[in-house]
Amino acid sequence: MMERFYNPVLVKELKLRFRSFKSFSGLMFYLAVLCIFIAGFLLLTTEFTGRGFFRPETSFMMFAVLTILQMALVLFITPSLTAGAISSEREKQTLNILLTTTQSSTQIVIGKLLSSVAFLVLMLVAGLPLYSLVFLFGGVSPSQLISIFLFYLVTVVAIGSIGVMFSTITKRTIVAMIATYGSIIFLGGITAFFFFLTMAFHQMGNAIGTGASFMTYFWASINPGALMLTLISPEMGDALAELSGVELPVWITYLIAYVFIIVLCLTIAIKKLRANMKSNR
Repeated sequence: MMERFYNPVLVKELKLRFRSFKSFSGLMFYLAVLCIFIAGFLLLTTEFTGRGFFRPETSFMMFAVLTILQMALVLFITPSLTAGAISSEREKQTLNILLTTTQSSTQIVIGKLLSSVAFLVLMLVAGLPLYSLVFLFGGVSPSQLISIFLFYLVTVVAIGSIGVMFSTITKRTIVAMIATYGSIIFLGGITAFFFFLTMAFHQMGNAIGTGASFMTYFWASINPGALMLTLISPEMGDALAELSGVELPVWITYLIAYVFIIVLCLTIAIKKLRANMKSNR
């Protein structure tokens, strides 16, 4: 039974990644940025005296900014871990050897993806002790923290799948990395632009605006930043539902959209992995 789920590619990648000094130096940099932020926030709040009251409202603000900062760091790091999953093997001329083993294309692609996601999950778990300060002063419920980390996990797997797909269909790691960062810019920036554009049309109340309600909801529901804000502050989700007239919670649409992205990207990567090998002959 265990042999069916055993993935040699995943085991090899995990050993190489977790024994690498580069990986743990990246983890140290990640935690250092978070610690510097927390220390700076506490100093500013106490006016550099180290004494004073820390109200729940201030604790909630620290939680919101820490969540946004952590998400920005994760989105910045993910392409560097996944965009070279297949293309780096091609550049080292070891891909053909890997493909001649008994491992299927699915095992290779999933193994590469899960090894990267495992390290990203380690980074998120390593940052959990910093959230203890938030619970110490109150203002945030455990359910909010759990929902935020589930949101992180879905987003990381989706971005990782995009990176693995581009790493499979392109020959150079730098090209795959640029394409992955471009996808992040689209999901985080371009969708936000379209959200504000459709919201402006909606508020104008003209013929164009009457059909823009659903599009306002759609662009917000696939934007990681918008979903994160609705999880941090549920009132924003209620305001979006009132504005767009769509009662479906944003997180459900987000989950459906990103699961579709994961399945589509992994399917393309699996189909193209050996097809590219045949075309290079």
